[in-house]
Amino acid sequence: MEQENYSIVFSSSTGNTKKLADAVYEILPKDKCDYFGENDLKIPPSDLLYIGFWTDKGSADTKTLELLAKLKNKKIFLFGTAGFGGSDVYFEKILGQVKQSIDSSNAVIGEYMCQGKMPQSVRERYVKMKENPEHPANLDMLIANFDCALSHPDMDDLEKLKKIIKK
Repeated sequence: MEQENYSIVFSSSTGNTKKLADAVYEILPKDKCDYFGENDLKIPPSDLLYIGFWTDKGSADTKTLELLAKLKNKKIFLFGTAGFGGSDVYFEKILGQVKQSIDSSNAVIGEYMCQGKMPQSVRERYVKMKENPEHPANLDMLIANFDCALSHPDMDDLEKLKKIIKK
């Protein structure tokens, strides 16, 4: 089966999602790529779109949601990163939220999410919150999750994505 033309569009706040986009681009035929780059809210010409996002409040970032809402009759592969990772259930919940922005004329042909590192300011905020005697009980867990996320997306995350794309 011949590879059809495609575009890879992504939003990447901290560089995590760009790493995933680079991994997708690395394994697909370059001569079939119509567009590779940041989401500028323009609808790419390809019928096959690889759309990457970063997680904001349990869904995709605003720019990605705006682009997804405009698309009609496209095949979409969603990929994203979330600072709070490690749980497929959490990732599925995010993807479910994202898919609500996709018109029913489109087909979601695949999806992938992994954990991504967060800005240091997030950890600093958690540590500062611990100074308050009435701080949330889950702060130690949030700090541990932050520390775990520092290495992501890692090589295993990127290889998993490549395997899914190759299928």
